[in-house]
Amino acid sequence: MFARQVGIDLGTANVLVYVKGRGIVINEPSVVALRLSDNHVRAIGNEARNMLGRTPDSVAIIRPMRDGVIADYMITEAMLRYYIRKVCGGLRLVKPEVMICIPAGVTSVEERAVRDAAEQAGAKRPELLIPEPLAAALGAGMPVARPGGNMVVDIGGGTTEAAVISMYGIVVSRSVRVAGDKMDEAITAYIRRKHNLIIGERTAEEVKIETGSALPIEGLQMEVRGRDQVTGLPRTILVNSLETNLAISEPLAAIVQAVKAVLEQTPPELSSDVIDRGIVLTGGGALLRNMDRLISMETGVPCFVADDPLSCVAVGAGMALDAIDELRPHLRHEE
Repeated sequence: MFARQVGIDLGTANVLVYVKGRGIVINEPSVVALRLSDNHVRAIGNEARNMLGRTPDSVAIIRPMRDGVIADYMITEAMLRYYIRKVCGGLRLVKPEVMICIPAGVTSVEERAVRDAAEQAGAKRPELLIPEPLAAALGAGMPVARPGGNMVVDIGGGTTEAAVISMYGIVVSRSVRVAGDKMDEAITAYIRRKHNLIIGERTAEEVKIETGSALPIEGLQMEVRGRDQVTGLPRTILVNSLETNLAISEPLAAIVQAVKAVLEQTPPELSSDVIDRGIVLTGGGALLRNMDRLISMETGVPCFVADDPLSCVAVGAGMALDAIDELRPHLRHEE
């Protein structure tokens, strides 16, 4: 009997699920609402995110993934089970083949946590894990099967992965735990410091989306509501794109440094290929205005945003199941 093939991008900010023949079927936040009295899961995904900052003390909103790895094992397992059941149905005679993406820089302990969570959630053993940069390159349509340098930079919620790939193998990579979440935290800290206003993480993300840019630009602004740090009363301010750019300058510098570090370690022949083909950006962070221009300016290498940067990793994980024999030597194996 046919075992459904599923690719999962288990991200810090969002979970994307790709099913062969159907494409991306789930794209929901990696958020779980938990009733503290009995650890009962109240809501997962979009429903839980809508509760963010609006729950009583008896309900906790938990993000079980932090910096691209599992921070809360039990909650991650519950979340995975929920999504696998949602795409495969409750009663399954054959367990689905599941390919899950993990950051290239994870430890063996973090890797084991993902394997165990996938098995407990109903995935077929052996659970297959694929490094995020490889999945992102596959999903972006890069010619990674052939000899030649292909550079991808995946900017997610918790991690930024920069890698040069050739013949399905990662030649050089750098993983830094700086990405979208760190930008949100930097915006929160800046508004608290500059305007004495306390805002939530959801508001900080909205500021980044509405006014954020990797290079200084003018003309974008939005109203931001929060709690005054001095009076404790609600207050509204205007934040513009120049302020947002200033706020996220440190996380941006760390991302650029990771890209430069990979380029510096890349063998000369592959460097030549990268200059010819350019750097491809994937992940939610690729959608930040002028991110490609910033990296191109800082490195001197052409930089492009993938066609659908948000779904590249999940699509690549699903595609990897079709090329499993060629890819198997380059996947993370159970020790």
